[in-house]
Amino acid sequence: MAESIMSKAATMEIPINSNGDTGTPEDDSLEQDLQQVMVSGPNLNETSIVSGGYGGPAGGIIPTSTIKGPAIRYNPAYLDRRRAPASGPGSSNHNSSNSTEEVSRGVAVEKLDSVKKWSINTYKCTKQMFSERFGRGSRTVDLELEAQIELLRDTKNKYENVLMLATALTNHFQSMVQTQQALGDTFTDLSQKSPELQDEFGYNAETQKLLCKNGESLLGAINFFVSSVNTLVNKTMEDTLMTIKQYENARLEFDAYRTDLEELSLGPRDAAAMVRIEMAQHEYQIHRDKYERLRSDVTIKLKFLEENKVKVMHKQLLLFHNAISAYFAGNQQQLEQTLIQFNVKLKPPGSEKPSWLEEQ
Repeated sequence: MAESIMSKAATMEIPINSNGDTGTPEDDSLEQDLQQVMVSGPNLNETSIVSGGYGGPAGGIIPTSTIKGPAIRYNPAYLDRRRAPASGPGSSNHNSSNSTEEVSRGVAVEKLDSVKKWSINTYKCTKQMFSERFGRGSRTVDLELEAQIELLRDTKNKYENVLMLATALTNHFQSMVQTQQALGDTFTDLSQKSPELQDEFGYNAETQKLLCKNGESLLGAINFFVSSVNTLVNKTMEDTLMTIKQYENARLEFDAYRTDLEELSLGPRDAAAMVRIEMAQHEYQIHRDKYERLRSDVTIKLKFLEENKVKVMHKQLLLFHNAISAYFAGNQQQLEQTLIQFNVKLKPPGSEKPSWLEEQ
């Protein structure tokens, strides 16, 4: 009995692993693993352990001061590695995608704000326009400037009519000159083939060729006149009318925001209403400055346009008169002198369109 007890005690003192080997190497690695777990685990000196068994202290709480074990150290680098986002190609792509999304979101917000402002402005201007047409709204009127604008529109219509008629005259006269050229060539051919009428055909051929030459000179003068009037009407006047259109749009916006401010000023004066009135006052001032600036631009352009119109038309009307008079009087020398005086360059025979260098 004593031997069995001794053998049993001896057996209990020798640690045996699952394979029946002694556990000395295994115990060393196990102890290292336990120490690593304890290092990375929670701080037992600052916590309590709730026991789930029986026979423990009252309430099942075991004070940690009674537990003996290795010192627990806090490793902030380990936690930083666990909390820090992974670095590498995947993370850079994630960051770039986030920045792209933020930029796209910002662009979308800007577009939304722009559409919102445009919608509000369009609504106010449309409301103001209908109010003016139906006689319920007031509009800002500069009587002197409005009269000048109306005069410009009437002048442009009349100059467009002059341009249309001068262009028609050019086309008809060019057809006549081409006919005279063909007739002169025919007379020349007949004078060579008809000995009995050689002199008569020859006289007429020379006359038609002379008329054709003078006609080309007159065509040069008329084309120069048409080109100058076309520039005045479709470029100079049109540019001024575009500024006038911007001015009229600014006037409509100004009156729309002025009416809006007046309506808000007649309403209640609570805190929310005062905020709206302040915003309306700000918008009113912006559109008023824009209206004043464009009104000044229109006034200046109308003044310079009038001066330019008088200068251009004085020269072109004098050229047109002298060229027509010299041609139909048969004064070839006076016609050529007129072209030199007004620096009119004739096109080479057979060229209907100017070269690309002349168009520049």
